[in-house]
Amino acid sequence: MTQPRILVAGATGRVGGAVVAQLHAAGVPVRALVRGEADFPEGVQAVRGDLGDPASLGAALEGVDAVFLVWPFLSAEGASDVIDAIGKRARRVVYLSSAGVGSGEEEPGEAITAFHAELERLVEASGLEWTALRPTGFASNTLGWAEEVRTTGAVRAPLARLARPLIHEADIAAVAVQALTTDALLGARPLLTGPELVTQERQVALIGEAIGRPVRFDEITLAEAAEKMKAAGYPAELVKAVLPVQAKMLDNPEPVNGEVERVTGTPARTFQEWAVDHATDFR
Repeated sequence: MTQPRILVAGATGRVGGAVVAQLHAAGVPVRALVRGEADFPEGVQAVRGDLGDPASLGAALEGVDAVFLVWPFLSAEGASDVIDAIGKRARRVVYLSSAGVGSGEEEPGEAITAFHAELERLVEASGLEWTALRPTGFASNTLGWAEEVRTTGAVRAPLARLARPLIHEADIAAVAVQALTTDALLGARPLLTGPELVTQERQVALIGEAIGRPVRFDEITLAEAAEKMKAAGYPAELVKAVLPVQAKMLDNPEPVNGEVERVTGTPARTFQEWAVDHATDFR
């Protein structure tokens, strides 16, 4: 059986970049969709294209067997045309969705789940072979604390005792590689989690341990956090959606499962391991 040629959208992001790296390391021909200049290992083909302009995707999709799709927008507008373009050339799509789609907690129009739900619907109706990966919170989202850690030695954030099973991007990528290169996850929507619940306060402490100096968690109110997010440039719709959902998780945390190990044969990495892997980002 010949190896598939795989196109990775979001190839310069944390998860997409890890998918590219793992496919390349496994000797699978991989192509990276990029909008500008980007550096990849020798043997990884970078091709220009923009998911916001489906007409630009022709060269990137030429000769492609499967696509890893990361949707970079907060709306599903234009997604139908992108999936149609994929369907004309590829046979399989693996979509990076969200655990929120299947949690039962989402409300219609909620920014952090609505577009994922619509993308899943479009993918499933496309006639393509498909998998929808539903990870819990990304450990890499805590990189938003990096500047504060470097400059103040503290993190100002709400919900110190909010505990989540944050997942390492390399584990999401490892499951994606299985979905792209084998038939084990066809038509599946696996919920992917880290191996344990870790409070935000403990996350900050583990980052401190990884960088070799204490980091303090300074708890602020949800209102203060909303203003801080807006000042950082987050869309108001996203701010309005994210914080209430996180507050609900205080008493109704996300589940923890062993799906990463079931699919890949290797236990999911801990947040402590993630912090060590990314210590240079916080120093």
